[in-house]
Amino acid sequence: GLLSIIQSLKGSPEQELCIVLLGLDNAGKTTLLKRLASEEVSTITPTLGFNIKSIHSQGFKLNVWDIGGQRSIRPYWKKYLSSTDLLIYVIDSADQKRFEETGQELAELTKEESLTGVPLLVFANKQDLVTAAPAAEIAEGLSLHTYRDREWQIQACSALSGEGVQDGMNWISSQIMNRRK
Repeated sequence: GLLSIIQSLKGSPEQELCIVLLGLDNAGKTTLLKRLASEEVSTITPTLGFNIKSIHSQGFKLNVWDIGGQRSIRPYWKKYLSSTDLLIYVIDSADQKRFEETGQELAELTKEESLTGVPLLVFANKQDLVTAAPAAEIAEGLSLHTYRDREWQIQACSALSGEGVQDGMNWISSQIMNRRK
């Protein structure tokens, strides 16, 4: 599980990896974070500030920052971006009315100087809902193909059930390993 991913991400037990987890409110960021930390996901409350989970195991440390996505909090996102090794952006695949808004927020984020070249994993969350748009359609709507300054991946998932989450984490592992070569 997560321990093997952490181990593959880290070559030295002294290193840390900083991941920032962003997206609009109600996209499923906190559920995803709890899923990654192997915690209970049945009762989640909206994040009004931020959550951070540091997972320590056998000398490895993975720091994941989950920052609230309410409109009033978004201007503060950039304050958390320095030293980011990877950006995870979570989208509610079933909330198609907000695709334009989430696309604008993602486009602004990727223009931040502190995120230049930082790999981007987009989790197309809530794929377990019948109204969810397919990941390929979301990628096209977000114009991900135009992101030439970084590696990116879109991954269909359900943070609630865990389906697709491991695939996204495997992509993260491959990105970190490729950067070390």
